[in-house]
Order: sequence, then structure tokens, then C-alpha cells
Amino acid sequence: MTYCVAACLDAGMVFLADSRTNAGVDQVSTFRKLRVFERPGDRMLALMTSGNLAISQAIVALLAQRGTEDPRSLWNAVSMQDAAQCVGDAVRTVHARDSQALKEQGIDFNVSLILGGQIGQAPCQLFQVYAAGNFIATSPESPYLQIGESKYGKPIVDRVLHTQISLDEAAKCLLISMDSTLRSNISVGTPLDLLVYERDTLRVTRFACLDENSQYLAMIHSTWGERLRQVFSEIPDPRWITPETPAAQDGAPLRFAQLHQPVRISAGGADAAHAAPTAHQILAQGATRSQAH
Repeated sequence: MTYCVAACLDAGMVFLADSRTNAGVDQVSTFRKLRVFERPGDRMLALMTSGNLAISQAIVALLAQRGTEDPRSLWNAVSMQDAAQCVGDAVRTVHARDSQALKEQGIDFNVSLILGGQIGQAPCQLFQVYAAGNFIATSPESPYLQIGESKYGKPIVDRVLHTQISLDEAAKCLLISMDSTLRSNISVGTPLDLLVYERDTLRVTRFACLDENSQYLAMIHSTWGERLRQVFSEIPDPRWITPETPAAQDGAPLRFAQLHQPVRISAGGADAAHAAPTAHQILAQGATRSQAH
């Protein structure tokens, strides 16, 4: 499996990909998931892949084989939308060639890709390309995309990332997202490829490969864990409030439920004495309490 995440911001773009792939716990390998199609002064495109490794490698190989004479080539794309269509076409070509043979072996055509970059003076754009060859683009309201094991690293990105954030802050955010994923899922692993692209430069401006010996990655891991534990300890414990408890003057109390009750299962079956109250009984109890107050 893998985890790749990218963001399209006012200042440029940030791409981050792990490099672990596995076909079981005893078949773990390292394969780079980030590729760059760069012609300085003209275009900078970054492509990240997730899913079946053989499928993603076949798609990347096909894109690499299509040179400047091929109208379906990334080198001839006149816009990022056109580039996304080139990637989608490559996905469909590999699907038409290999999907039936994979199906006969009980293997799904499973692949996802993230394509982002800039061509000429057109705006930076970021796309996710699906196994059917169709794609979606980011927006100012949703400026990032994830593929692979995305659930562990999503909360921090949702809370922190926005289009006005600086590139270095975005890189830090994505690295924390990756650290959370590394912590919770063994199918994602180092080394990590981090690419930061400054808008209108039309070339790779900052790139780092971070492994388990990276000082910055180690700092992220230790500091984020310490700060989470600190914030956790600073949040008050639940303070239960019942009808008999005096009204709280501060804080955010956790009120004991008066109307709703847990669903109880009796040991001897649902007899009248022990059965959970009906909705009518609960409403009647609530009305009685209201009259009493």
C-alpha cells in the first residue's frame, strides 16, 4: 500500500509520497511513487501513484515512452487539463490491454494517481485520476488530494491546510499527516519524497528524500507526539451533571441523559419488568419531569 498527498496553494504546490509496497507481510519492498516531468521554463509536472504496482508502473512507462512527436504526450499538453486527459488516456490504454487478463486471475484493476504542476503561465492545477481514466480537480475550498492510506493523515490536513498557507507550513502539515500514517499503518514507510514547487518558476525548486535517519522527520515525530499528549492532558475530564447536581457555573459539563437511556438486554428475555421503556413511556416520563419543574 502507500500514502500520497498533495496541495495546490496560492504560493505553489507541495507533493509528498512514501515508497513502501507490499504483497503480504513477508513481501515488503521500496519503490518510488513520485515522478517528475520537467522542462525548465516551460513546464513542471509531478505524478504520484497508488494501487497495484504493476498497473501503475505500466502507466508511468507508457507516459514516459510517449515523446514529443506523440500528440498524447505530456510534453505536448497545452494545459494542465490537457495533461490530466493524457494521463487518463494512458490509464485507459493499460486497462484495455491488461484488465481482462487480470480479471481472469481474480485481480482488480486498482490504481489511483495524482497529477499536479504548471504549464507556461497558466495557473497551477492538481488532479486525481481514477482507474476509469476520469479525474477531478482541487478547488479553493478543497485544495488538497490524497490517495492510498489516507484516513490516518486526513484530520490534520482538514484542520490546518488552506490556500493562503505558506509552502513551508504546508510541507510541515503534510509531513505531520504522513507521520500520523506511518505511526498507525505498517503498509506505509520511508523513504519519503517531498517536492515543493514555487508558482511560476517552471522547475523543481525544492526537493528532499527523507528516510528514518532524517533529523527533521525525527523532530516532527517526537514533537507532534509530545504536543498531542500535552494538549490532551490540558483538556478537562468529563464532569457529569445530574438533575440533583447544582448548575455548573463554568466549563462544558457532560449532562447525564434524562430522556434517552441505553438499550438494555434483560437476562430472562424482554419481560415487562425488565424490558427497555417504549418511546411512549419515555415521552411520558419527560412530560412528568417538565411538569415537576
